[in-house]
Amino acid sequence: MAYLTGFHGIEERIKAGGAAGPLLVAKAGPRAREIAGLAAAHKIRIDRVGTFDLDRLAPGHRGIALEVEDRGISREIRVEQFLADLGDRPDGMVLILDEITDPHNYGAILRTCDQFGVDLAITRHRRIAKHPDVIARTSAGAAAWMPVAQVPNLPRAGQALKDAGFWLYAADMSGEAAYTKDLTGRVALILGGEGTGVTRLLRDQCDGCIGIPSAGRIDSLNVSVAAGVLCYEVLRQRASRRG
Repeated sequence: MAYLTGFHGIEERIKAGGAAGPLLVAKAGPRAREIAGLAAAHKIRIDRVGTFDLDRLAPGHRGIALEVEDRGISREIRVEQFLADLGDRPDGMVLILDEITDPHNYGAILRTCDQFGVDLAITRHRRIAKHPDVIARTSAGAAAWMPVAQVPNLPRAGQALKDAGFWLYAADMSGEAAYTKDLTGRVALILGGEGTGVTRLLRDQCDGCIGIPSAGRIDSLNVSVAAGVLCYEVLRQRASRRG
């Protein structure tokens, strides 16, 4: 089991449903009372505990903590189910996260996904960022809403997307400028881990590499920042085509 301690993370996890709890409350400040009321409305058990006990279970808490399963911070979905639900929709945006193991980056990317309408994030289940509380805090609660598919084999998932009409693009600073590529329609963006980039098997599957032109002295962006820029570019191109 794990514990969420950030107010936003707890609140959004409860609103998204599926939070079994219990909600542990040690110091009932105004915000904690508000969240406890939300938990009660969703029929989640509320346990009053001592501060010492909560310190032991959930260091860094602010008087409240929600018990969750280690993997229970996002809406889990299978790639096959996602594609079936997509049906005949002509467009779609997927992020494939290739060994993003830093929980701060992972949480920030999930927040970006929520803001820019990403339909699905795909990760390799054995090499995924841990620390649910850090992820929930960094995502400002967006992790609770974002559909995530954890798969044993990312290239196999990439092939399933290609078979469904998705174009795969690896994010690479040396790639073609993102704004020069047609990113409308069904698009999957592959983001590699800090310092490692996109792994060879996934890169070999791609229809191309896209980058973000830079005028700075440092030749790369943090992966979560790059995710935000690229997802916005997809959204911008869609809006331009509709307009």
